[in-house]
Amino acid sequence: METLEAVVEFLQNYQEYSLAMIFGMLILCGFGLPIPEDITLIAAGILSGIQVNTTHGHFLLMLAFCLAGVLIGDGIMFIGGRLFGYKLQKYTPLRKVLPPSRFAWVQRQFRKYGVWALFFARFMPGLRAPIYLTAGMSRRVSYLKFLLLDGAAALISVPVWVGMGHYGAQNRDNLTRWIANGQHVTWVVVGTVILAVVIIVIRNSKKAKKAAEEESGNVK
Repeated sequence: METLEAVVEFLQNYQEYSLAMIFGMLILCGFGLPIPEDITLIAAGILSGIQVNTTHGHFLLMLAFCLAGVLIGDGIMFIGGRLFGYKLQKYTPLRKVLPPSRFAWVQRQFRKYGVWALFFARFMPGLRAPIYLTAGMSRRVSYLKFLLLDGAAALISVPVWVGMGHYGAQNRDNLTRWIANGQHVTWVVVGTVILAVVIIVIRNSKKAKKAAEEESGNVK
């Protein structure tokens, strides 16, 4: 919580530029900024919660800036990996992010889960950058597909963290409890969304099959 409070205080000191600063911080999170992305998102939510009567306190506006920062930061990592390829492994700073052992592990995840590894990477702090870089380096997926998968995941995780900060801004005791269970909450939301999609797909499939059978019966 100390890191979170420090980030919130820092942003409050530069209130006029807080949206731009949050946007920039989220982009830099993927490049080693020593502040977890989730903490930045929660801080953004708190800021919108305590400044609710100002432009900067507009929840949807804050959420839009956070989504943009997250997606652009992820996209830069992916494109960087795609442009420079395996040459990136020669640079010492990136060896800390993507050492040979982690690179091999990420490759195994891609072989096991395919492009869905990109979707689930958003919910695994510390593994996002290695997975996004490896995806770009190995050219396993197009940028459009990467953006769709990462965007779908961000539409789940970012509102959870920003919303947590926004609605817990006035009650930090509740917020502390929510943060402690935040990762579990995110996975519950992910599971619920996936279950809903599966149910919709099954229902649509049954409807299409029934319609095809009725049409076939009418033809006869």
